Amino acid sequence: MKKLLPAVLAALPLVLVTFAVVSCTKRASSGTESAAGRTQTGQNVPERDSTSWPVFRGNAHQTGVSDTSLPDRLDLLWTHEAKSPVTSTAAIVDDAVYVGTGGSSLLALDLAKGRLRWSCPLKGAVVASPCVVSGRVFVGDSSGIFHAVDARTGAKLWTFETADKIVSSANVAGDSVLFGSYDGSLYCLETASGRVKWTVKTNMPVHASPCVFAASTSMAGCDGVLRIIDLPTGHESGKIEVGSNVAATPAFLEGKLFVATLSEGLQCVDAAGPRPLWKHAPPEMGSLYASCAVGPWGVIFATREGVVNCVGAADARPKWSFDAKGQVDSSPVVVGRRVFFGTSDGKLFGLSVDDGSKVWSFAVGAAVTASPAAARGRLVIGSEDGAVYCFGRKP
Repeated sequence: MKKLLPAVLAALPLVLVTFAVVSCTKRASSGTESAAGRTQTGQNVPERDSTSWPVFRGNAHQTGVSDTSLPDRLDLLWTHEAKSPVTSTAAIVDDAVYVGTGGSSLLALDLAKGRLRWSCPLKGAVVASPCVVSGRVFVGDSSGIFHAVDARTGAKLWTFETADKIVSSANVAGDSVLFGSYDGSLYCLETASGRVKWTVKTNMPVHASPCVFAASTSMAGCDGVLRIIDLPTGHESGKIEVGSNVAATPAFLEGKLFVATLSEGLQCVDAAGPRPLWKHAPPEMGSLYASCAVGPWGVIFATREGVVNCVGAADARPKWSFDAKGQVDSSPVVVGRRVFFGTSDGKLFGLSVDDGSKVWSFAVGAAVTASPAAARGRLVIGSEDGAVYCFGRKP
């Protein structure tokens, strides 16, 4: 199995919060509002709806499900040439698309036509997905700097420096923004100022994104531990060994956490314990890098060996599998009765969630490791050929 992650980092995180209002190129002309819901404790969090995709997996629970409606026939509506690989998963809020690039830029595009609204230069390449809430865009880069940017203008609001690269996509709960770093820490900062509320140190880099539910967040570290952390205090309320490095983001549904691991299969954990409920790891399955999608149809997950599977959420009973014949690091996203993802050999697929049959495909110019974003009747995804693709129905 490929070694995804380095050894434990000895350096302590260097914290630097810098306040600035730095104008970036091509200022926007229209506003951006948040898509916020409330947890059981009354905290604002991104929730599922049909008009926005504000975080990596679409909502604070990281389920990978969109409530938008896509046409039966998906047409290519536009492409935007970013001029560098796009492995960052897009966010869609109001009428704008936000996405990071390998060329160290954060872009805002018009959802209708794909025109550039603004481009904000960052210090490092962007792999993480932008999180867009309350008129701010939050994203980390490969230099280890976490950025807060004005969603309307592209002006930098503040920055926060960690000791290693940031691949983990941010999540928001109330006035807190959470993300992990390869310096081995999970950070909780104030959304308005970037001030540190708390940090949780792990034994290895943090690649996955945090999942927010009730008054807690869960994180799966590269030390093979799934942690439950109290949001207000940063206190670790529970943890469980999953036996493997984890690159995938945990998903929460009906009191359970679902996490895909690199060498120990798909696992389901009772979030209240935490305690293990089931493990699905047949010998032939291979390693799991992409995050899973969860819903009433079950759990859909992909292997690096190119197979997309669906199992029951209650008991891991196999329902169907589909051989995409190319490595799948793109996390599946469910829209209606279809699931969408990309492959390393440059293909996009749409499958039926009922039986796994192929209902749509599209060939792009290079590997697709970004995950789809779906909102407002559009499906948006980037590719390593440097293009952002938008699909929908042509008038």
